[in-house]
Amino acid sequence: MTRVSTTIPVSRRVGQFSYAIRNIVVEAQRVEAAGRKVRYLNIGDPVAFGFKPPVHLIEAVERALRDGHNGYGPSAGLLSAREAVAAGHCAHGWPISPERVFITGGTSEGIELALTALLDEDGDVLVPMPTYPLYTAIIAKLGATARYYRTDPTRGWIPDMDHLESVITPRTRAIVVIDPNNPTGATYPVAARRDLIAFAERHGIAILADEVYADLGYDGPLPPIGTLDVDAPIISFSSLSKAYLAPGWRTGWLSIGRSPRLDDVAVAIRKLADARLCSTVPMQYAVTAALTGDKSHQVQFRADLKTRANLTVNALNAMPGVSCTSVTAGFYAMPRVTLPEGRTDEEYVLGLLRETGVLVVYGSGFGLPASAGYLRIVFLATPDDLTEVYRLMAAYTADFLR
Repeated sequence: MTRVSTTIPVSRRVGQFSYAIRNIVVEAQRVEAAGRKVRYLNIGDPVAFGFKPPVHLIEAVERALRDGHNGYGPSAGLLSAREAVAAGHCAHGWPISPERVFITGGTSEGIELALTALLDEDGDVLVPMPTYPLYTAIIAKLGATARYYRTDPTRGWIPDMDHLESVITPRTRAIVVIDPNNPTGATYPVAARRDLIAFAERHGIAILADEVYADLGYDGPLPPIGTLDVDAPIISFSSLSKAYLAPGWRTGWLSIGRSPRLDDVAVAIRKLADARLCSTVPMQYAVTAALTGDKSHQVQFRADLKTRANLTVNALNAMPGVSCTSVTAGFYAMPRVTLPEGRTDEEYVLGLLRETGVLVVYGSGFGLPASAGYLRIVFLATPDDLTEVYRLMAAYTADFLR
């Protein structure tokens, strides 16, 4: 048998695909192998820090498994789950029908379904800077273009509307709005949300509203952006991962606003959903339990997060050469280190990892300039552990900036 020694080629698209949040773990594993303890503050997984999903969600999944719900389900998701999602939106003032809801393999699959339905290779999408890198990774995989719009850290990371107007093109199909925001921990005031809706309406594009952290605002849950204009072309994403503490279940939902302008998008998403058969069925039974059942765990979770956020922001702002905007939701902070000339955020982060074992993510992995000195910290660890992290970080930073 003759064998050809030529390497099997891969798609050119893969060269554009990057996901810094997990890519940096390779270096962390090397550091661990060398004998240093690594504190993983790179991935927003509450379970990894001791938080657990509510018991009634676990019982709903166990019951589904025992009752034999282990086969394929409807492509769009169980009707009971879709009804629960729709009812939740309606209760907040955003009227959605169950037919416009799709249960997905986490928010990530919902985002990919929506972007695939909207984009051709000559299309582009407006994404915030900094952004959650899944968006740019999927857009690159589709062969389309991500166009960054600035958000302003001096104004609580609110979108810069003037910059938005300067980057939109005739090929723009959607704008991504992440509120509450990952990676900055910001929430947008109503005026900013209205401005974003008006912008989308003015240009005839869809809003992709990432609302995964909406229940984790420190002052209480945030309503969907769709409540501000029920007929705006909005597609919303959420899941059980964060507010219900079940990221490994990979169960989320995509909700399409009632605007007739989204009818063709809904049909396209249904086609794509049919092609992947369904999301995991037993976990879908937890959606109804989560959205219609006891949510009291969120009260304590929000309080725990606010305590950690205050500790984090205060500790970071106390470090010479470091500044951090206040955090109002979720479990991320995005401080800035005043880097010496010619140094990069990745150099700082890799040095911090190698010298102290503290693993965070460099801001350029979220679309920011490498020279700007931003990084993202996940502050889900206990206050005592975080205090130690910031002690190590302060000592390292003082040496780095010397």
